[in-house]
Amino acid sequence: MDTDKYGGLTREELIAPLEAEAVDIAAESVETDTLVEKIFLMFKKKKITLVAVIILGLLAFIAIFAPLVAPHPPNFIYTGYELLTPSIRFPLGTDQFGRCVLSRIIFGSRISLVVGFIPTIISMTIGIAMGLTSGFFGGKVDFIIMRFTDMVMALPGLLLTLLIIYVFERPNMLLLFVAMSIASWPGTARIVRSQVLAFREKEFVEAARSVGVNRFKIMIKHILPNCVPTLVVIFTLAVPGMIMVESGLAFLGLGIPPPTASWGSLISALRSHIFRIPVAALAPGFFILLTTMSFNFLGDGLRDAIDPHLKE
Repeated sequence: MDTDKYGGLTREELIAPLEAEAVDIAAESVETDTLVEKIFLMFKKKKITLVAVIILGLLAFIAIFAPLVAPHPPNFIYTGYELLTPSIRFPLGTDQFGRCVLSRIIFGSRISLVVGFIPTIISMTIGIAMGLTSGFFGGKVDFIIMRFTDMVMALPGLLLTLLIIYVFERPNMLLLFVAMSIASWPGTARIVRSQVLAFREKEFVEAARSVGVNRFKIMIKHILPNCVPTLVVIFTLAVPGMIMVESGLAFLGLGIPPPTASWGSLISALRSHIFRIPVAALAPGFFILLTTMSFNFLGDGLRDAIDPHLKE
């Protein structure tokens, strides 16, 4: 290799400090602490975040081990036990068909958490790809992607999801995932684009360009890691948002088809019996509220722990 071109250094020797700088920028606020240490320090300072993690862990445990936790099969109909108030046998009572409400909530946590996570992961993947490409390349690429993003954002997310479901007429979990993902990626794309526009002018990016680092490598290894704090917050807000969207669709009769239970479908099914079995009717909403608040507190805590621009 012609080392004179690079002042007597090889290309690898020039790139190494740049890659180290891209990593070190995420540790500007606490230079001597690792990311894990920052997170543990955050848990010590913010007990509410630790409580949120414990709650989410319990919800995940309940969802995974639902057959062992639930007192009854979720779809088993106990004839003559319709609309019972809470008792030892049925801790949250029964629905209009004589099914155990607590068991259906426990099994419904599986569906609601899956509906929260999978569409969020899909939509964020699309949004990150669009935002990175648009912000980094700029020009006509940026114009085309952002105008397409504006077109998608012109329709409210719930309305666009409804339109997609109506086109295929038969709601199912896969269609629900696709519809919710398509409707929710533009927000992530715009936020990532703004982050990329800020970072692409940094010295370490300009230096990487000057020594011929591949543009894809610059995006993935130098710019994207610095967007992680923002993406963490987006993710923790988007998961409960997806659960709420599914609940809204279930309320309109377009959620997960029965007899499969989700928290949203349980709210829809029990709302007309709220004065007869108020505990059973309100319980699914309580679980949605608990999950939403836990994710919000977790997102705030993680942002404070790993965002290099926040000072102690």
